[in-house]
Amino acid sequence: MFTSIKTPRVYDQVIEQIKSKIKSGEIKKGDKLPSEREMAELLSVSRTSVREAIKALEVIGLIESRQGAGNYIRTNFNNSLFEPLSVMFMLQESSLEEMYDLRKTLELECARLAAENIKDAEIEHLSAILDRMYESLTEEQSLELDIKFHYVIAKASRNVLLINILEVISQLMDEFIKTSRMQILHEGKNREKLLSTHENIVKALKLNDKEKVSEAMYEHFDLIWKAYGY
Repeated sequence: MFTSIKTPRVYDQVIEQIKSKIKSGEIKKGDKLPSEREMAELLSVSRTSVREAIKALEVIGLIESRQGAGNYIRTNFNNSLFEPLSVMFMLQESSLEEMYDLRKTLELECARLAAENIKDAEIEHLSAILDRMYESLTEEQSLELDIKFHYVIAKASRNVLLINILEVISQLMDEFIKTSRMQILHEGKNREKLLSTHENIVKALKLNDKEKVSEAMYEHFDLIWKAYGY
């Protein structure tokens, strides 16, 4: 299953072999890894090197360690700590334009795919969220509903990779939505415009019309861009 390692930075090579087995399909979601002792013997490395590799993979959320049960490949990555990527983006101090382009690119394609794949229950969920957005009396609640609205659409795309990317950078996206709303709502009349763009998105999704969904999303992002004075 594994091959002997005889190179510097041994724990990196352990990680590479585990990743290789995942890529080839030999190791799948939910599989239990051999014990540290077994892996050390199979790879001809120290248990310390195996332990370092497991810890590194646990930190990025690929592996979960279950007390008394061993190490497993995760089955659910929704709440995993792939946030280092999000933190890395924050440390790079990405510009407003870069953040805008990233969110627009990802969410526009998610919405177009959602137009084809969205379920009736998800349409109802979006409509319910929209109703609550109209009724909301606080910005804190409105922000929470706005974030939820966009993630329902992302999940309705049925594209696991796009969904995972958005979840990986969720902290970054949520903060951008927050600051965008603050900028838009700086002018009181924009609240109705913002709600209207969300309503148009829901209407287009109900029609399963990719072009109308695209138009509605462009309208939404155009409002954001103009609010920043561009």
